[in-house]
Amino acid sequence: MAEAFVSPLVGKRVVITRAAAQSSELFASLSRHGAIPVSLPLVSFAPPQDFAPLDVALRQWDHFNWIVFTSANAVKAVIARSSTLDIDLHRTSTPVRVAAVGPATRAEAERSGFSVDHVARSHLGVALAQELGERLRGKSVFLPRSDHANPDLPSTLARLGAKLTEAVAYRTVRPTDSDRARATRTVQTDADAILFYSPSAVHNLTELLAPTQLRELENHAALIAIGPVTAAALRESGVQRIITAADTTVVAVIAALETHFARKSALSSAGAKE
Repeated sequence: MAEAFVSPLVGKRVVITRAAAQSSELFASLSRHGAIPVSLPLVSFAPPQDFAPLDVALRQWDHFNWIVFTSANAVKAVIARSSTLDIDLHRTSTPVRVAAVGPATRAEAERSGFSVDHVARSHLGVALAQELGERLRGKSVFLPRSDHANPDLPSTLARLGAKLTEAVAYRTVRPTDSDRARATRTVQTDADAILFYSPSAVHNLTELLAPTQLRELENHAALIAIGPVTAAALRESGVQRIITAADTTVVAVIAALETHFARKSALSSAGAKE
């Protein structure tokens, strides 16, 4: 009789640095694989300091040809504000097409009642714009996003000839000083892996720890970047051994973790036999 598969994640403490509300599916999957998920939110979100640009765009929703959502948070922020303004975004005189940066963003958009026309194949904002290419030339495009979002996407959209309207839909907020002790204890004591979903999480952890502590983490924990932009932020912080998940889905994150710990186990076994 074949032995039952035992996940290499069994007993591994996996620290998730995004908000718990965004991580329920990942928590459940890690638990099913025998891992011990640990929540350490390093990024939180708040409304814009000035709603005016967002409000103007929402009131002109019918004038846009494309809406580009680069995160589930952007979708939630747009829906929340339109509800406050009593604007029905789904009752439009002309069809508005929706593009999403990845499956999580698409799922949130569809839960909110949008029909998504395009999802980026590589789950990057710039790639999303490039994939749409000529479909955006001369078109009115609305881009609701974070106050700390990467500037590469707006410049790419402009280069492609889009008539871009950009508005801050939400702010990315840093952890408070009271989070310092918890962050240090969580990541330095018994973490086997730490998942980073955004450059903001990397930067915020760097600020919470002493200058060299982030680099020292890779000596005892696997540092997992969700996406190449986050991986670049880790490299800029001095981290050399970075594992990058293929995409933002839970399946891809679990696969990256299992591959790492399986390889680590195999190397340990080989060393023990020598």
